[in-house]
Amino acid sequence: MKDYKQKKYCFSNFLMRLQSVKSFLCFYKIIKTYEFFKLFFFFLKKKAITLRLKYYMRIAISGNIGAGKTSLVKLISKSLGYTPYYEDVIANPYLDDFYNHMERWSFNLQIYFLNSRFKHALEMNDGKKNIIQDRTIYEDAYIFAPNLNAMGLMPKRDYENYLSLFDTMIHLVKAPDLLVYLESSIPNLVNKIHKRGREYEKTISIEYLSRLNERYEAWIANYNSGKLLKINVDDIDFVENKSDYNKVLEIIKKEI
Repeated sequence: MKDYKQKKYCFSNFLMRLQSVKSFLCFYKIIKTYEFFKLFFFFLKKKAITLRLKYYMRIAISGNIGAGKTSLVKLISKSLGYTPYYEDVIANPYLDDFYNHMERWSFNLQIYFLNSRFKHALEMNDGKKNIIQDRTIYEDAYIFAPNLNAMGLMPKRDYENYLSLFDTMIHLVKAPDLLVYLESSIPNLVNKIHKRGREYEKTISIEYLSRLNERYEAWIANYNSGKLLKINVDDIDFVENKSDYNKVLEIIKKEI
């Protein structure tokens, strides 16, 4: 009888120990599973951040006529491998007419630019590539259109119609991650405009450029849609001088 009780005790003790081992193994398994998923989500999050930076980076180059926006977009796109989006100037059927008769063609010109930039904005929204763009949709609505209206070159009715259309579109447009503003004096702008020799730009007046410059400065002073970088281009020539370009490139790279 005594042997039987002793064996029963030993067997019960064995079962308890076995249960403890099972509990430990089960607990260990849970811990390992938790650690695995913790690690998994950590790397997933890290990858997501990498992808977001890679695919969502968008740089916009802004500035007055003649500041060098298109040239800088070309250079930066080659250096960084970004996809360039250019202002639709060559294909614009209203430019020649506009500079010869601004009051008659101002609304047509601005609607063409607005439509063109909105199409580009929708393409850029897919977030699958790094992008650098020549001028933003904001500049049309905050600088060029109101300037034409203030100068009496776009009637109030047309201007209000234009703004209504812009307000409808802008909700579908993402702001650039980095806005690079090429700041320039009027003499420098005039010099560069004459140097590039575009036929339709020969009739641009100093008054028109000056008014645009004032509006650019006011817009930039209140810009809060993303990161802003101002570069004064009066004493640099990033097109002809490689050293100047490298300096500009390094400044931009630090911001991205």
